[in-house]
Amino acid sequence: MRRTCETMELMRAAMGLDPLAYRTEPRLVELSFGDWQGFTFRELEARHPGSTHGRRAAKWDFQPPGDGAESYEMLLERTKPWFDALDRQTVCVTHGGVMRCLFRFVVGLSKQEAAGLEIPQDRLLRLEGRSLEWL
Repeated sequence: MRRTCETMELMRAAMGLDPLAYRTEPRLVELSFGDWQGFTFRELEARHPGSTHGRRAAKWDFQPPGDGAESYEMLLERTKPWFDALDRQTVCVTHGGVMRCLFRFVVGLSKQEAAGLEIPQDRLLRLEGRSLEWL
């Protein structure tokens, strides 16, 4: 598997763009699951029965155990300044959690709606003004 940067460079070159003319943005990194990182919910439940019930009850505000673990609310606070600073057309490659935050921030979805949002892995999301559209 190629690193993300290598993939970005290949994609840009195929589009006739300078392969190195892009930036990464640490505020747009997917949320951290702390001690849960790398495990499925089934695996977590097998190791620690009942451990994921709190997340099911309040997914948006739930913070998994461990250093650096974040809730979606914490992710929203991390990403909001970047969203606010957008001042030109931008292509952003990011993760589902960041997109959920975008729907909460831009469209005003409730915590429950944003947390439960299906995020397609094969579509683009266009932000224009205060609206979002899947392409």
